[in-house]
Amino acid sequence: MSDLQRSFLKAKLAHLPPLLSDDVVEASPEVDFDDSSSSASSASSTGTIKPLQSKNLFAVPTRTAPGRVGQLEQIPWGVYFSQELYLSQPAIDDKPAVTHHVYMNPPASKGPLFVTHHGAGSSGLTFAALAAEIRKLLPQAGVLSPDARGHGDTVVPSPEEGDTTLDLSLKTLSDDMVDIIRLAQARFGWEELPPLVLVGHSLGGAVVTDVAKRGVFGDKVLAYAVLDVVEGPLLLNKRTIVLSVRECSPFQRLGSAIDALQSMQTYLSTRPLGFNTQASGIEWHIRSRTIRNSTSARIAVPALLREDPSPQNLSHTWVWRTDLAKTQPFWEGWFIGLSRKFLEAKGGKLLLLAGTDRLDKELTIGQMQGKYQLQVFPEAGHFIHEDLPEKTAVTLVDFYKRNDRSMLVLPPKVGDLLKASKEGLTSG
Repeated sequence: MSDLQRSFLKAKLAHLPPLLSDDVVEASPEVDFDDSSSSASSASSTGTIKPLQSKNLFAVPTRTAPGRVGQLEQIPWGVYFSQELYLSQPAIDDKPAVTHHVYMNPPASKGPLFVTHHGAGSSGLTFAALAAEIRKLLPQAGVLSPDARGHGDTVVPSPEEGDTTLDLSLKTLSDDMVDIIRLAQARFGWEELPPLVLVGHSLGGAVVTDVAKRGVFGDKVLAYAVLDVVEGPLLLNKRTIVLSVRECSPFQRLGSAIDALQSMQTYLSTRPLGFNTQASGIEWHIRSRTIRNSTSARIAVPALLREDPSPQNLSHTWVWRTDLAKTQPFWEGWFIGLSRKFLEAKGGKLLLLAGTDRLDKELTIGQMQGKYQLQVFPEAGHFIHEDLPEKTAVTLVDFYKRNDRSMLVLPPKVGDLLKASKEGLTSG
């Protein structure tokens, strides 16, 4: 090799990065908690994220960096809702009394009312960011966002002695939603209900579909929207779990959905039992990508936790408000017959997904026949409305406008045209 070649190679090699030695430890990626954008994640929602063990993605945060404490503080509900109400449903026959806790933005004159229902383990504040975005696009619209029984601050009677199971059957949850709408009507003194748009996420999608199918409110239900039920029967975001979770969907063959339920206990066993602070809980949801929008996490996560007055473990002073494991007896009942009910209920239909999951035969045919609207946001996680509140609001408002009968302008009848023509000739 000539001297010229050697000097040329030395110059090139000088600009190359040094080789990593075997004892170099890969640093964990930093999470940017300042990013309140709803599009904080660009990862595909159809893949399974399998972080390296060294990154310890799902570990409980033992402490929060001082500079991030302010960025992880709870955002109060009053920023997004104008009212917090306790609607009391008295005991009727064999139904015990219930006090429903709801967040409310009342509709203006002739404005629609979006009535939401959250998924298992969540709360009414999961729709807070979405509610604000809806009001930006449709100022006259109202939003009614309740906590389901066993969630948030809704108060239900203690189970009878010897029975520790809270009734979370689909019928009970559906009855609760009907009662909440009627109690809101009485509280605000509405002579008749405003136009209703029912919006349900995950388990909530099954509830709003059941309410629409029952036809209790008749033509007042303009439309209903189901958000990402195909992700699974719970609030679980399977794409962020380091497990081999089988692709499942209540909208797919029933066998597939039931088989996947067996993985739920495994998932719950990998979830932290608690946190030392609310901020740690918020941080875990962001770092695990369960919620991909840090602003949404600061609104919704505190309502999922409660402070344990006498914790056995000081690192678990904040524990889950809802014990998801105890909801297991109801998992199958939530979704049996969901596809059929979704297609048969009266009103406009919207299915909003985070991934292009396979649909069953009924829904595939229904989509081809134009029986419902399908919208996919692949950049979102399971909590579409929290990850992408702006896009979700645009979709829902457009969906409402397409189904708003008051916006229809019908052409005049032929008889009226002939009559007007004759009157014109006579007057002429």
